[in-house]
Order: sequence, then C-alpha cells, then structure tokens
Amino acid sequence: MNQNIFQQAPHDLLPVGNHDDRMRQEFSKSFRQYIQNGLLPGLTPVFEGRVTRTFQKEHGRPPADRHDIRKAMVTDPYFQTYASSTRIAQELLWSSVIDPLERDLGPLTEKAETLSTQSPAMLKTSEDFDVPRYVSAIDIHCMPGGYASSRSDKDIFAGALYDRGVYLYAMGYMGPDNDDMGRSVCNYIKRNLPEFAPETILDMGCTIGHSTLPFKEEFPDAEVTGIDVAGPCIRYAHARAAAKELNVGFLQENAEETSFADQSFDLIVSHILLHETSGKAMPRIFDECYRLLKPGGYMIHADLPPFGKMGPFMQFILDNETYYNNEPFWGAMREIDQIKLASDAGFAPGTIRFDTAPMAVMELSEAEQAALTDREFVAGEYAPGGGWEVLIAQKGKTE
Repeated sequence: MNQNIFQQAPHDLLPVGNHDDRMRQEFSKSFRQYIQNGLLPGLTPVFEGRVTRTFQKEHGRPPADRHDIRKAMVTDPYFQTYASSTRIAQELLWSSVIDPLERDLGPLTEKAETLSTQSPAMLKTSEDFDVPRYVSAIDIHCMPGGYASSRSDKDIFAGALYDRGVYLYAMGYMGPDNDDMGRSVCNYIKRNLPEFAPETILDMGCTIGHSTLPFKEEFPDAEVTGIDVAGPCIRYAHARAAAKELNVGFLQENAEETSFADQSFDLIVSHILLHETSGKAMPRIFDECYRLLKPGGYMIHADLPPFGKMGPFMQFILDNETYYNNEPFWGAMREIDQIKLASDAGFAPGTIRFDTAPMAVMELSEAEQAALTDREFVAGEYAPGGGWEVLIAQKGKTE
C-alpha cells in the first residue's frame, strides 16, 4: 500500500499518534498516491477520446480553453470518479490527524509554550488581530477550522493540524521537514545569485515556518522572520523552530500592510502564498515588498506556474483545486499579470522574471534518493515538471 517511503521527520510537537492513527494516515497518503498515479493519467485519453468527440459533435468545434474542457468533462463518469476520490482523500487525511491531535493537544500546547519561552527569538500574536476575509471565510484546503481559528492566546491546534496534514497532502514530496519549497528557493539563490548574502530575510505567509527555517540554515548569520495572519500557526511555528534549535522570529502580521519600517529587509520570500490571497490583496503585497526591501534587495515568490505557461488541459487539471479543494483564488491568481504587478509596484522591468526552482528532493544524489524512495519520483499535478515557479524582482540599487 505504501509505495512512497518518504517519512516525516519527528519533532517534539508533531501529532503523529499511535500505531492505528499512523496507519490511517498512511492509508490517506497512499490513497492520494493512487489517485495521482492511477486515476490522474487516465484523464488524458478520456478527454482526447470520447469527451472531445462528444463536445465537437454538440458545438461544431473542439474545446477551446479550460472552461470548455471543464464543461465537457464534469459529466463524464471517469472524471466524476477522479474528482470525488480526490475530495474524499482530502477529507480523510484531515480526519486521520484530528483524532490524535485532539487527544494530545493539552500536552502539546504546554510543550509549545515551554519551547517558545526558551527561545530568544521574537514571537508576537494578538487575539484582536484582523484576519483578512479571504483567509477567515473558508476552510482552505478543506482543513477543518481553517488556518486562523483560535480558541485562546495559547492555541496551536491549526498549526499542529497543518504540520501533519500538509505532509500527507504532499504525499511526502515536501521532504521529511515539509520544507522543500524553502530549500528549493535557497538552492536557487545559491546557484543563481552566488554573490547575494542577505542579512535580513522576511518570509510572508509562513504558516508554520516549514519553508522559513531553511533560510536560517543556509544563511545562519541572517536575521530571519516569518509572518502570517494566523495566530495558532505563528505560535506553533515559533515553538517548532525552537524544537529544531533555530532562532527565527515569528509575528502575526498581514503581508498587505506590515508594521516594519521602510527598507528593513534584503530578501523577501513567500511560498504558495499568492494563490491563497485575493486579487485585491496581491498588488498590495507587491507594493509592501517594494517598500520593505533595501536598495538592491530581492523579492522571490514561489508558487505554481501561471496558466500562460501551460496548455488548456493542464490548466483544467490544476484548476480542479479551485472547484474541489476550497481554493477560490487558485485559478484566478494564475490569470493575473504578475510581471505587471511587480512593475507597477516599482521594480525595474528588466529585473522581473519567472524562473523554475527545481524541487530540492529532486536534486538528491541517486544514493540519497534510493534511501528515501523505492520508486521513480512522480510529481503528478502536485508540482508540475518537478519544480516550483518563482517570480523574481530586484529593487533598484540606488533607490
């Protein structure tokens, strides 16, 4: 059943549970793998065969875009099986984590408070914080309660649920510490900007800091800070970093308008933040990045590719998250001209570009990969092409 043997690295706050809990979690992960590797490939011949023929017969033309493709596919029984299985798998993974988390939440909360107290790094949350509606109004990724639901000023439930749940969602391909995106961006910087040595780094929309910590490991002398609108995630992130003996500050802040002074950072990054913000929020986030960067500093946002970089059928596949996984901005974000947004924010057009940061787990040696998995790595729709699309822009050095 468990074809993928990437396993999550244990730490003091991880809600794994007992043997039965872990088997339920492994089943949910393996079910997602089956959908990705067993059902997903079958959508292409179904579309190219009977679905396209039926659409052309009814409309006198083939499907022109992802919207046509969706109209043609939603009534097909094979697609219905795929879509319903995907939604069921998502709900199963969360339910498999909630039971052990609720059982152990008291001790985990006490442990988190102890770890945070021991850390010299800053922690700032507020029960009066105004969480943006695009986060609070929906359970993103169908995660029960969403990212920001908070029952007390010590609550870490959402953070702990996310830590284990996102590992299952990613089927382990985020690496043992769920940090592949951060590691991938760090690798990209080291390879493509070898002279760049940031002293101050900000991670926007950091959730539990899983992608934040690699920046402290790769740039140990830098002051690294993660911000997010979700208080329970920020509290969990701070304690999780302390458990890993990394001094990283975590603050409850809105990336659209932070409390930091102008020109506070050399590097601002985000990892799958943009597709979870609204169309109104994105330009404000870009404006804030420009304000916060020092002259010569870089903004790097890692996400999935914009629709312009793929064909209509791949657009349709990726856009299923919009329709079936509570990701209302998933598709809309991919149609926004992010190059123009960055230019409008003040970044020089010649410095703005999209590029691909190969997934760090794909860059392991053959021996290292063999130690982690017993089959060929298949990213499926989770990370098309085995890489993260990064939007890069540099602030002028004389500004």
